[in-house]
Amino acid sequence: MKNYPAVPELSTPRGYSYVVTATGTMVFVAGQIALDKEGNVVGKGDLRAQTVQVLENVKACLAAAGATFADVVKLNTYVVNLKAEDLPVIREVRSGYLPPSNAPASTMVGVTALAIEGLLVEIEAVAVID
Repeated sequence: MKNYPAVPELSTPRGYSYVVTATGTMVFVAGQIALDKEGNVVGKGDLRAQTVQVLENVKACLAAAGATFADVVKLNTYVVNLKAEDLPVIREVRSGYLPPSNAPASTMVGVTALAIEGLLVEIEAVAVID
């Protein structure tokens, strides 16, 4: 995998890469939400707690396919009622999971709701492994 965090015609991204290229087996992780193993919502009303649970769920899915966050080439994040003050919270949590020198391409979208009431964030991932 090769990432291109800097594109001369664009501003410097914070915590992600503009472009990533990769060859190998693609791993698609469906959107993960803040449910624990028993199916209970974790961290009701707490964006940080939910983001941690979601990324732990993504981590478990990646591991099941033989991948890690270092193999992730694309992340899509959906946040209910996204506000500017949510960005630092999500970035801080993500930084504990994503390798800083190999940041994936990333998209964050504000949405009005997710499939289950009380959920604040959903993250899907694409990884590439050899």
